[in-house]
Parts: sequence; C-alpha cells; structure tokens
Amino acid sequence: MSTQVRVRFAPSPTGALHIGGVRTALYNYLFARQTGGKMLLRIEDTDQNRFVPGAENYILEALAWVGITIDEGIGVGGPHEPYRQSERKHMYRDFAETLVATDKAYYAFDTPEELDEMRQTFEKQGSAFQYNSITRTRLKNSLTLPLEEVQAKIAAGEPYVIRLKVPAKEEIRFKDLIREWVNVHSSQIDDKVLLKADGMPTYHLANVVDDHLMGITHVIRGEEWLPSAPLHVLLYQSFGWERPEFAHLPLLLKPEGNGKLSKRDADLGGFPVFPLEWKDPATGTVARGFREDGYLPEAVVNFLAFLGWNPGTEQEMFTMDELITAFSLDKIHKAGARFDIAKAKWFNQQYLRQRSDESVAELLKASFPSSSIEQVQSIVHLLKDRVTFPQEIVEQSKFLFEAPTQYDEQVMNSKWNADVAGVVQAYAEALPAVEPFTAETAKEALHKVTDEKGIKLGKVMQPLRVVLTGAAAGPDLMLSMEIMGKAEVINRLTKVL
Repeated sequence: MSTQVRVRFAPSPTGALHIGGVRTALYNYLFARQTGGKMLLRIEDTDQNRFVPGAENYILEALAWVGITIDEGIGVGGPHEPYRQSERKHMYRDFAETLVATDKAYYAFDTPEELDEMRQTFEKQGSAFQYNSITRTRLKNSLTLPLEEVQAKIAAGEPYVIRLKVPAKEEIRFKDLIREWVNVHSSQIDDKVLLKADGMPTYHLANVVDDHLMGITHVIRGEEWLPSAPLHVLLYQSFGWERPEFAHLPLLLKPEGNGKLSKRDADLGGFPVFPLEWKDPATGTVARGFREDGYLPEAVVNFLAFLGWNPGTEQEMFTMDELITAFSLDKIHKAGARFDIAKAKWFNQQYLRQRSDESVAELLKASFPSSSIEQVQSIVHLLKDRVTFPQEIVEQSKFLFEAPTQYDEQVMNSKWNADVAGVVQAYAEALPAVEPFTAETAKEALHKVTDEKGIKLGKVMQPLRVVLTGAAAGPDLMLSMEIMGKAEVINRLTKVL
C-alpha cells in the first residue's frame, strides 16, 4: 500500500448532500492536507434506482463553496479513472469471480419468492432469517448443487447473485483509529450479496475494490458505516489485500442531544441541514441551505470542525490553514456531537465582523441596485457589527431610504419640548451650508447649534434620532445621516417641525 496518505470522499448521488457528509469530507481533507497526502472524490452510484439528477453537481458545488479542493477524482480526473462506479461496472465481476474461484464466495440461484418463503418459515418459528453458514446448506447455490447443474444454469442465463462465503466460526477483530478495538463474531454477519443479478456490484464489493485499486490508506467515514466494517475487513482478507486504516466519525445529534439529526429536526428547529439550497427534481420542493440562509463558508467550516473534534486548547476561531495544522484523528470524540445551531450563528457573527466592508458589500450589492458600491460599503460599516447574517443588513438599513411614518411615542412624550424643537429647527437651517456633508461635519454643526442654544447634546440626541429614524435606538446616528444624504436629513427634520 502507498506510503503517502490517500483518503477519499465517496458520496452517493441520491439527493442533496447532508451537512454531516460535508463534515466527513472536511475531516478527510484536513487529514490529507496535514499529512501531505491526497484527497479523492469518488461517486458511488451502484444503486441506479436511487440516482437523482443534479445531485453530483450539487456535491461538487457544495465542496467548492466550503473550500475543499479535490486532488483526484470527479471534476479533476486522475490515474484511476473513471471515478464514477457505474462507469467501472465491467471490472467488478472479475473480482467477484476471483472470490468464487478461491472458495471465498459462491453463486446463489434462489429466487426472491423462494427467499421470502424461507423468511416466513423462520418467522413462524419465532426467529429472523439470515443467509449464512447454516442456512446456505439448505438453499439453492453452488455450494449445494452439483457443478454440472451450476454450469448449466449459468449457461442457460438463469439469474444468480454472487454471495460472500462468510466463515462459520471466526472472530473478526480490527482496530479503529477513533474507537479502538472492534470485535465481531462471524455468526453475526450474513453472506452478503457482492454482485447483483443485473451484474451491478453491491456497495460493499465496489467500495472495497475501488479503495484497493485507488490505493486508499485511510477510510474516514460516518459511524453509520461501522456495522459494515467487519464485512469489509472480511473482504480484504478474502482477497488477500492489505486493508486501509478505518476511522468512524461520531454521529451528528439533534440540538437537544437525543438521537440522530434529521431533516425533520432541522425543519422543526428552523435551520438548514444542507450546505446549499436543494430543489428536488421530482417534487419541486425546496430545502433551505446554509449558503442561502446567509452563513459564510468559513463559519460553516469552523462550526463543522468542532462537531466531533476539539483541538484541546481554548482557541475557537480557526482559518482553514490553522485547522489543517491543528487537526488530528486522535482528538476526534467517540460520542455523538450535538448540532448546536446557536453556535453556528455565533461563528457566523464573528466571521462577518472579521470580513472587510468591501467583501460584505460585494455580497450585498445586488440588494441595493440604486446605491453605489461606496454607499453599500458605508451601510455595511454602519450595521455589520449588529447582525448575524449579511441579509439582515438589507432589512435593518431600510430606515436609511424610507422616512419614518411613526415616531417612538415614549421618547417624544418625555423628551420633546420647545428647547429641543428649537435646536432641531436651527440645525435644519444650518445644514444647507455644511460642505462636504459627512458624519464628522454633521456632528460639528450639531455641536455648534447646541452650544449656541445653551443646551446639552445629551438632551437632544435621542429625540433627534427619533425624528430622523422613528426609533429610540439604532446604529451610529451621524454615519446614518451621512448615508441618508443632506437633502434627506433636512427633509426629515423639517417634516416634524
């Protein structure tokens, strides 16, 4: 096996990529980058009945959005093409036949009806049917039929599958990089189908063969694949191949911590469970995405990294490069990780504040079609530290473009008086001469008016804000006035007088 670390992300194109899949891809990517290895992207589409158009492109777009670059595989090519399992169909049969030839697998001719009948017989006896070392002796396969009959059935085109011949009494033991030693008795594993009647491999055969042929050194995948791991170990042993290291990642749990996170939980909780928005091609229903909800990719990466891993330090904010340096498989937890969406929002808030005004303005410029990019930057500067998502800036900036129609009654009843009205009147009269009109010059003009009137600035500021915005509180008032523009400010001041 290759001495260079080679990992793979191998999703199935059956719909939108779950955010847990993005975390799996991220951990593979971090491990590959930290060790100077390679990351492959392989599409596992052996189950053609579940194939969904557009899903593969969605996977590529999602990985690109969070900043995961692929070294080899779908989208970039490489020495082990093709990287789509449906296009590798021709090669799997030879491997399955090799196992038959070495007595590690066998042909099974049982029809679905015959298997159903056997299943019902077992249920009547109060037990579950398993195609295994005991029952296979009573079924229609190449272990129980004469060789001539087996050859005749194959020659006649009779449908058959190839099943793995699981040893009767064997302890399957392997060390998982996260879970330590895993022990399973072979009696708990049934004789899995490796090659289906239509010639397509099952997931188990294709997965093991491809990982071997592509030189994969570490299989880092979700905990849901842990029950399949002993079977895969058996397959490696049956082929006589060195197997990769396994690392099974903890489950993503519901926000309250009990049970696996599902789309339904996300819908009930009002948060996304997919990286990007997904429109189901069959039903037309749209599922929300982290990107469209306003999450920044760097915030999503940081959030996902901490779902099951911890650097062991107090540091919470990591760039991708810092994650690559700090990451290690031995710091991944065994226990499930609670999907705390409040933490995801916190990360987004922090990263939004770190972003330059210019960068955020680029994201939002389409939402301000009548404003210059410089004006959008000013709006971003005004509101960026007060929001969690970029689109909230659009919502919260409406007061800059729409004069108030209602005014905070509590402030106007308690703080509006003849003295304040006099200051506002004088201020409105002084502003036409203020050039250029900026937050600074507007403030200087207000100071001058209050000094002349002998009124403290504190008595004027809140009623002035209400006059201009309708609200008792908000972002920097002088900067807000600069964005509104001198004519609009004067218009709003004179409107209440």
